[in-house]
Amino acid sequence: MPSVLPDGEPVPEDGALPASALDSAGSRPLAFYLHVPYCATRCGYCDFNTYTATELRGSGGVLASRDNYAGTLAEEVRLARKVLGDDPRAVRTVFVGGGTPTLLAAKDLVRMLDAIRQEFGLADDAEVTTEANPESVDPAYLATLREGGFNRISFGMQSARRHVLSVLDRTHTPGRPEACVAEARAAGFDHVNLDLIYGTPGESDDDWRASLEAAVGAGPDHVSAYALIVEEGTQLARRIRRGEVPMTDDDVHADRYLIADEVLTAAGLHWYEVSNWAASDAARCLHNELYWRGADWWGAGPGAHSHVGGVRWWNAKHPGAYAAALAGGRSPGAGREVLGAEDRRVERILLELRLRDGVPLDLLREAGLAAARRALADGLLRPGPYEQGRAALTLRGRLLADAVVRDLVD
Repeated sequence: MPSVLPDGEPVPEDGALPASALDSAGSRPLAFYLHVPYCATRCGYCDFNTYTATELRGSGGVLASRDNYAGTLAEEVRLARKVLGDDPRAVRTVFVGGGTPTLLAAKDLVRMLDAIRQEFGLADDAEVTTEANPESVDPAYLATLREGGFNRISFGMQSARRHVLSVLDRTHTPGRPEACVAEARAAGFDHVNLDLIYGTPGESDDDWRASLEAAVGAGPDHVSAYALIVEEGTQLARRIRRGEVPMTDDDVHADRYLIADEVLTAAGLHWYEVSNWAASDAARCLHNELYWRGADWWGAGPGAHSHVGGVRWWNAKHPGAYAAALAGGRSPGAGREVLGAEDRRVERILLELRLRDGVPLDLLREAGLAAARRALADGLLRPGPYEQGRAALTLRGRLLADAVVRDLVD
């Protein structure tokens, strides 16, 4: 959940949406994202909308406290029910992210899920995920989550090397994420993901390969691997600027991505989105796929973003301001924008090209179609999907995905 919010038009106090946003809603899946903005410490690379206890002290009082956060978030779920009216859709996916959701008691995460279940109902095959810090869960915690309806969990592993974790300011012990996979399986979780980061200053190819091998050895059915992005304003950016640690260049990122694809594919995990590999179709993160395919989702929590029927809005960033709005009977929305047809076309290309299935060629204009033909000739798009009317990336195309998509949206 990025820390900087865009500009936009005001959100009505009651959160009401234009009637057009709910047209044909029944034909689209509905998802919920629940943002938990609390962290025990701030990681040096993190630019997300998160807060430590020290950062919140004296800036929002009891309203910003994590002790009553579950109840506050449930108020936004009830607001969503009012805004969406008699929308008949059961919720297809729920994703609890952060921050560190597992800083809350397990019963609080279940209470948040129960609010969605009570107001909307969950689809029979609903995917319900939470992110988790390896050091903030144990078998009893995981059992409570599973009994409460969570069936997928994502552990932040990042690296198996202690010195890499140190640069990232990650506090968990190497080996603990792998142990968490076994504990989650024992608790009955259907699907388990491990998150990895490559390109950390001081990380070698051997370090990265060791992290991948440790991850797949733990037996998750999903692995996410993201290139480290050094965001301005973070502690890591300041350390690089002072020359304390080196910056990792794009060529190193490309090499690490190729290593990731090699190791994960050999382990039976296959890419379905540029940064995600899964053991089967059932192991894919459906919640993220709904994002990439432009479905409807309600983002609850400070700074959370939502999208329903071409209307996108975002909440107040600070937990105190967010809670105060709900306590006063107002939407916590800080701004919104109504997407036009061209905006939605461009977003579909930007997001769907990242998927293994690619994007329909009929979304492209003349210049974009010419760019697609060049990309095909250059080995950036796969011939098979192209012949079936889709632009889908090759392995080399994945390395150059940002450049390819810039050409296709013309």
